[in-house]
Amino acid sequence: MRFRHPDGTTVHLSYCTNVHPAETLDGVLAQLRDHCEPVRKRLGRDRLGIGLWLARDAARALTTDPAALRGLRAELDRRGLEVVTLNGFPYEGFGADEVKHRVYRPDWAEPERLTHTADLARLLAALLPDDVTEGSVSTLPLAWRTRWDEHTAATARTALTTLAARLDALEELTGKSIRIALEPEPGCTVETTTDAIGPLTAVASPRIGICVDTCHLATSFEQPGTALDALTAAGVTIPKAQLSAALHAEHPHLPDVREALAAFAEPRFLHQTRTCTAAGLRGTDDLHEALAADALPDAAPWRAHFHIPLHAPPAPPLTSTLPVLHDTLTRLAGGPTPLTRHLEVETYTWQALPDALRPRSRAQLADGIAAELTLARDLLTDLGLKELP
Repeated sequence: MRFRHPDGTTVHLSYCTNVHPAETLDGVLAQLRDHCEPVRKRLGRDRLGIGLWLARDAARALTTDPAALRGLRAELDRRGLEVVTLNGFPYEGFGADEVKHRVYRPDWAEPERLTHTADLARLLAALLPDDVTEGSVSTLPLAWRTRWDEHTAATARTALTTLAARLDALEELTGKSIRIALEPEPGCTVETTTDAIGPLTAVASPRIGICVDTCHLATSFEQPGTALDALTAAGVTIPKAQLSAALHAEHPHLPDVREALAAFAEPRFLHQTRTCTAAGLRGTDDLHEALAADALPDAAPWRAHFHIPLHAPPAPPLTSTLPVLHDTLTRLAGGPTPLTRHLEVETYTWQALPDALRPRSRAQLADGIAAELTLARDLLTDLGLKELP
């Protein structure tokens, strides 16, 4: 979906296909047919943007076979889909029964991460619509924190500097500008937008910026205005933002609230949980850990890294951080010029929701994703952006 900002800039809205993970190229093509096109039809649009997730095996199949890449581009066109952004965070195995810490490997101190991300940049340059010259690829925020030291930091900095040079060369060759966006996430080396400023200014390339994920921002209790102002002041670019909402519990000390939270403590993904105390931010690496006795102070609200469907907050006594998304989007797109041109709805946890909230069919999932995109569209038009055909 495309929108015209009052300053004339085109802003793209898509949804991320990691909600229907596919490891192979055949799986990606099936996902376009079975999921993405039905969402587009529900929205009544001739064209729908998707934030494509290409796992390692699918990416390798495309990089080694130009005919396969041309075939994917043709299939996107045939189904009324367009790609301006890729999700390069998960490397493989995102559809496994247990993902947890696996999603952070390889990290930016390992050569496979540089190779994979450079491959994604080349693929995106070939997949961009003819009238679009800029693409973005989101990636993990360097590494999970326990693997980090001075040596790995230096290795990652070299990798990102090398990548920036390759992106410069790619634009010279193709005329397409691809930018990489580190996505801060609780528990990682770069947990907050503040944490991102040092590593990104050290790389010192406008090709390498930040992906603002509004679920992660909210989970860490960051204030959108403060966070975005600091990025702007530091000269850190925002190639991409992910529109998502975290799980919020206002009164985590109450038994009924804890019972409701326990329903979201599932085995597939990490659900880092945070609370603000007088001594600062406190947290656990997963929701079930937070619910253990005395593991996390419960005198103030908790937020958990669980991507809640935008249009469907959980029933009381829980809710979502949709207001944080709204405030962030207002700063990103509601000013005199947009701070980013790529927006992506990323609720990959539909099938990890408590059983009563989980979609029972492809049709129900498509209905839900279309509803999320409709909410995001309405927020953008309320900010003065005009939806384009």
